[in-house]
Amino acid sequence: MSRLVELEVPPWDRGKRLDAWLAGEMEGISRSRIQQLLEAGAVTLAGGERPKANYRLRGGEKVLVTLPDPVSLEVKPEPIPLDILYEDEDVIVVNKPQGMVVHPAPGNESGTLVNALLYHCGDLSGINGILRPGIVHRLDKDTSGILVAAKNDAAHRGLAAQVKAHSMKRVYLALVHGNISEPCGRIEAPIGRHPVDRQRMAVTAKNSREAITHYRVLEHFDGFTLLEARLETGRTHQIRVHMAFLGHPVVGDLKYGPRRCPFDVPGQLLHAACLGFNHPVRGEYLEFTAPPPQPFLQVLEKLRRQKEGEG
Repeated sequence: MSRLVELEVPPWDRGKRLDAWLAGEMEGISRSRIQQLLEAGAVTLAGGERPKANYRLRGGEKVLVTLPDPVSLEVKPEPIPLDILYEDEDVIVVNKPQGMVVHPAPGNESGTLVNALLYHCGDLSGINGILRPGIVHRLDKDTSGILVAAKNDAAHRGLAAQVKAHSMKRVYLALVHGNISEPCGRIEAPIGRHPVDRQRMAVTAKNSREAITHYRVLEHFDGFTLLEARLETGRTHQIRVHMAFLGHPVVGDLKYGPRRCPFDVPGQLLHAACLGFNHPVRGEYLEFTAPPPQPFLQVLEKLRRQKEGEG
């Protein structure tokens, strides 16, 4: 059966676009999916009005969202090897390789993590639609590291609530350009679509969402810094955008950094090294770690040899 979600707009959210606000409130449901629901008339105000995506909130109104039954999955399971760190009847935790897309999209209909998970698990949560079953949070194609997926809707809701509450521990390793002098820092800068290039994100005050990243310097090299970055929020490309905003883009990130990489690597040197969360059904805290992939480690080894030679 379809599920009805009732939300009340707080007064401080007055003036926000309805689609952007709903995407922030309904964790696990993308803004594009919200817009589809709006177009289908599945979003109404308490008086029965069917608002458009660009409806500006007044504050205090009630918004009703009817979530339809999950459509039968059309993504094909594929026998792709997985680096599984943990699995039970509710969740599966994997170490995603660099270069693997998380879920199908135009141009990447197969070979994704979802294709692999469906083959291995047989079924996943249907909350996030037919192309992104079980996916609670994502990693960019060229970002490696740990990701948890939900096998059923109860687990999905429990994990999504932790993402929304910023209680899920997500720690990354990143090698960035330049030398960061401060031993640690907090970046609070809103992120939204780039005003010109819609394929990129940017720090902007227009149609943006709150974004907070904490970082800690681990090691300095000649012209580079290895740091640990912890997400407080989880916006698209957040660490990449924030580090570029500071003037220290991630090494290998051709979208937000230099067009040429100083090392022979397949993508940005950004790795989701640690993931911690409360089990969505049983409640106990679980934490997992995974080392960076070989290209990342090889660059670090090269930089350390150079530093020792200088000493």
